[in-house]
Amino acid sequence: MIGNMGAALASGAAVGFSLGLVGGGGSILATPLLLYVVGVSQPHIAIGTGALAVSVNAFANFAGHARAGNVRWRCAIVFAVIGTVGALAGSTLGKLVDGDHLLFVFGLLMLSVAGMMLRRRRENAAPERPADLRTCLITAAVSFSAGLASGFFGIGGGFLIVPGLLLATRMPMIKAVGSSLLAVACFGLATAINYSLSGLVDWPVAAEFIGGGIIGGFIGMTLANRLSTQKNTLNRILAVLIFIVALYVLYRSGMTLIG
Repeated sequence: MIGNMGAALASGAAVGFSLGLVGGGGSILATPLLLYVVGVSQPHIAIGTGALAVSVNAFANFAGHARAGNVRWRCAIVFAVIGTVGALAGSTLGKLVDGDHLLFVFGLLMLSVAGMMLRRRRENAAPERPADLRTCLITAAVSFSAGLASGFFGIGGGFLIVPGLLLATRMPMIKAVGSSLLAVACFGLATAINYSLSGLVDWPVAAEFIGGGIIGGFIGMTLANRLSTQKNTLNRILAVLIFIVALYVLYRSGMTLIG
């Protein structure tokens, strides 16, 4: 019991640290950590529990970015509201898919995310779009797609939301990171509520995971401020970690499917 608590706290700290450091990554790591480190037995319970923990941790990190002025509120709210509708639809579909099949596809998605992260991120040279009706409509379309994928795979969607915000609005990277956390939190909350209605959330583990995540998030945000000029390096380190975890998820779920 104590060992499981320690594993949940440490895993939660890793998730919160990742969210605080680079504005994402924690959510895509939560499910495999809960399954293979904490020892949650069922994939769907890991997805529901992870979504709840990530949501709370993202709200905490979002508050820090909001205080620092790193949030474009209109775009953040549009992305969060419309994307949450997509997340609800995606999580409903996700519950209908066999857990091991879902994990295998999830592993493939993680490989794609790692590949995208390994590309150098550069500030968009084009000027930022005004937050007018056209920009809001583009943002809404992108956010629904990101929310659908987020809910289906049980991830917070940070690595889908940040590129989506950059594509729709051309806002600076730091603003996209800060604004994305509102959507990450809302997506995760929508998925968690949906899964909890089916009894697919382990509440004690979620509480331990959240506790570790709050501590890790504070450390991550503090370090991010000090290492902001090395953001590409940090992204590459996290991409390698995601790549390794993805291969492990594919191996475990693939062996289950074959067996």
